[in-house]
Amino acid sequence: MDLTSDETYVLDTLGKACSQSAQTLKPAVEQLQQWEIQPGFYSILSKIFSNHNIDVNVRWLAVMYCKNGVDKYWRKSAPNSINEEEKETIKSRSISNFNEPSPQVTLQLAVLIAKIARLDCPRNWNDLLPTLFQAIRCSDGFIQERALLVFHHVTKTLASKRLAVDRKIFEELTAEIFSFILSVWNTYVDQFFQLAAKHEEGMAAAIDRCNLSLKILRKLIAFGFKDLTTCPDAVSFINSIFQRLDQMLDCRRTMWGNHLMVEKCEKLVVTLTKVLIDTLEMHPIAFVQFVRTSLEFVVRYNFTAKGLLFERFVVNCFNLMKGILFCDVYKPPKNPQDSSSISMQAHKILTEFFTYDTLSEICRRLVSQYFLLTSDDLLTWEADPEDFCQEEVGDSYKYSLRPCTEVLFLTVFKEFRLTLTSVLLQMVQANQGPCDPDNLEALLKKDAVYNAVGLASFDLFDDINFDQWFLTHLVQELQIKHFQYRIIRRRVIWLIGQWVGVKMSVNLRPMLYEIILSLLSKDEDLAVRLEAAQCLKTAVDDFEFKTEQLLPYLESLFALLFELLKEVRECDTKMHVLHVLSFVIERVGSKIQPYTSALVQYLPQLWHESGEHNMLRCAILTTLIHLVQGFGTTCIKLYDFLIPVIEMSTDVNQDQHVYLLEDGLELWDVTLQNSPHLTDKLLKIFNQMPALLELGTENLRICLKVIEAYVLLGPHEFMQAYSAVLVPSFSSLMTDIRAEGLVMILRVIEVVFKTFPTEGPQVFQPILKGIVRTVIDGEENPVVLSMYLSLCARVLLQNHAVFWSILETVAVDTQRNTQQLLRGILDTWVERIDSITQPERRKISALAMASLLSINHSIVVEKFNCIINLCVEVLHDVCQRDDNGAQTDTLVIGEDEVIETSSYPPDDNYSDIPTEHDTRRKNLSRKDPVHTVSLKEYVMSQLTQCQQVHGQMTFDRIMGELDPEIIQQLQELCS
Repeated sequence: MDLTSDETYVLDTLGKACSQSAQTLKPAVEQLQQWEIQPGFYSILSKIFSNHNIDVNVRWLAVMYCKNGVDKYWRKSAPNSINEEEKETIKSRSISNFNEPSPQVTLQLAVLIAKIARLDCPRNWNDLLPTLFQAIRCSDGFIQERALLVFHHVTKTLASKRLAVDRKIFEELTAEIFSFILSVWNTYVDQFFQLAAKHEEGMAAAIDRCNLSLKILRKLIAFGFKDLTTCPDAVSFINSIFQRLDQMLDCRRTMWGNHLMVEKCEKLVVTLTKVLIDTLEMHPIAFVQFVRTSLEFVVRYNFTAKGLLFERFVVNCFNLMKGILFCDVYKPPKNPQDSSSISMQAHKILTEFFTYDTLSEICRRLVSQYFLLTSDDLLTWEADPEDFCQEEVGDSYKYSLRPCTEVLFLTVFKEFRLTLTSVLLQMVQANQGPCDPDNLEALLKKDAVYNAVGLASFDLFDDINFDQWFLTHLVQELQIKHFQYRIIRRRVIWLIGQWVGVKMSVNLRPMLYEIILSLLSKDEDLAVRLEAAQCLKTAVDDFEFKTEQLLPYLESLFALLFELLKEVRECDTKMHVLHVLSFVIERVGSKIQPYTSALVQYLPQLWHESGEHNMLRCAILTTLIHLVQGFGTTCIKLYDFLIPVIEMSTDVNQDQHVYLLEDGLELWDVTLQNSPHLTDKLLKIFNQMPALLELGTENLRICLKVIEAYVLLGPHEFMQAYSAVLVPSFSSLMTDIRAEGLVMILRVIEVVFKTFPTEGPQVFQPILKGIVRTVIDGEENPVVLSMYLSLCARVLLQNHAVFWSILETVAVDTQRNTQQLLRGILDTWVERIDSITQPERRKISALAMASLLSINHSIVVEKFNCIINLCVEVLHDVCQRDDNGAQTDTLVIGEDEVIETSSYPPDDNYSDIPTEHDTRRKNLSRKDPVHTVSLKEYVMSQLTQCQQVHGQMTFDRIMGELDPEIIQQLQELCS
């Protein structure tokens, strides 16, 4: 681009790109995208965002486009990369702009400089840091702050690089600049306290500079030192943090009327505590000297009368204490005599600090102060119970104070269980028994204590007789129906859910189901009903669950859960209730059928209403999977809803397939497995499959299971309709796939060959040609080779004509004769027979080799010895003496014998109940030559035919060439 003539044009286009009119905006954006690869474009952008006279929105857009251009085109290896001269222009203008008036442009400019620094600093941009230092030393506070913001982003970016060479560069950089940044921090923080003491103007700007310099120090401390103790300044800085925290918290108190300053003080306090957490995580050995001071600080501000200061501070303090207790470096050494080790020093500090009195106070305050439901919690519960329940499990909850408190409680309790068990049991004793429903303080305290007992259920296993507590106290608590007592009813059923899988007698389950029934009733509080539903899910998911105990309550429970599902309005809550229903359906299996008609009628409506909520649709798919498993062959009644759902969920042309595909495929497979016969609609949705196979290997396993299910469900209809699609799809996949995926495809082809012994090899000739060629050329993977040889064996045994046709085609393609190819295959078969480990596949190979004996071909005479040796080896594998002393082929099965066979390993997601698919698969195996033909009888029959085909003289000669021991074994095995 011509910088002089095009600058105005670019400026005008940027202005149009800021327009609110789509007609003006769209062509401008398209033009800017076209210019991205034009030389000189980014120089113009840098000139525009550096000109403070231009509209701020235009300059902001210019720096954004420049920032995005750095991501795409800065590297020399990038297509259309920015040339070196233009790079120098952009860098020069970027760091000569510390007087930028707009905060928004300043922030994006800082990010832009950081992105360039990540790629060029320090080797290709050695004047960046000196320029920044000079600006930070400047007497102009405005320029200082802008330079600090840039330096913060540069440091943050450089610290994030993880390659060893980059880490070394950052460590060298830290060694050069740490003392300077520390002096800047000390200067700013002292300046702030001087201004704050008199509440003078300029406090806000001073504390902002404190925060920026502290953020820089945080990254330098965490990632800039291999050993923190080698830098006295760094150790001194960490040591000073505790004093600075005290000062800043006092300052926050004195500023209480000034909301802006209180907020800024809190931000600085939070950053200071983050420095301690980072140091503990990255330099635990160096942090040992600060462990006692850190614990004393946390206890002083959080477990004394000072109480709760502000949430983010408390969260960081709790994370600091938790990090110290979790730290592996601080665990007691295995050798107690090693008193000099860091672990022993840390363990001694922890043991001395955590006395009984300290632990007791921490435990009591965590429970009675931090576990309490707040007034905001109760207001949310009153106004919107669903929102209240979602807050307790949602993403926002994970980052709030209560879960952090619960994690710290569990950490402390597990670490000092012997000490704290008695403390917690005393709290339980003090709060046991029904309390006045009008005494909110007592209700909240009991709720908090029960919460603690539920969280620590595994650790209290030996200390609480839960059955007795359940019968004598908890059941009574649930019978108090006062409105405000809903707090305790909800907590008690939650508590039971925590203990049911830990220590609750099986004979109490019927009483539990009755309790859950009463709490699911419509006149109960919605939050209590949702917790009761969760308790039911926990109970039926327990390994001691007994279906017969639930059956008397099943109809009522299912009806109440269904009413709850219809009543709740939030997507997440509906998902929660659906998951409970799914668990119940899964555990009781076919016994659920009489009670599901209302749910089956409601699910289509819910599916339609959840068009914008893909995760809810996933929950519906999961429910349908379990319903189909429970319905078995009667799932055909659900086809009108099932088939369109499967079709939509597996349609790659629909955007929602990204969310629904995995569950949709599983539903498809389960439906096929349980279907009694193939219908036209079920057959038609296979049109989705070719596009799914093109997606690659992520869902290949389940796709192949679906294909196998079709082959077994309606073999003739399916292969007639889709064999022409299936073969090219498999051929394409097999050209570039890992061994595991290749084996899965070959297993499906094996099922086709079992189903269609004659036609199957004919249809799959294109694939078989590649298999034969690979076998001859050499296949290294033993599992793949085993499958290749097994498929070749089936073709040779079941369709000689196709086998010879394939040999002739490959011979022409490779310019060899069929005799050479057959010799190569037989040699591989004999040499690599041990690659075939499954007895069934070893036997099919032996049957195939024996089938050659009746062919009048010179190669048979040549390889007679090898063929007989292989047959004898496999006969040893499959034969066993019966009660009469005769050798019997153990793989030949009678009509009443049970046969276990599967193309795939068991799937933990599926029910253990046998399906129609299992029956079809076993019936197919009963027709397999492996299970119908006796190998010893077949070998003897083929030897007889070999004698007739080749003549007695030739036969006697080749028999005479056999090892006498092999002849003896053959006679013994076939006698």
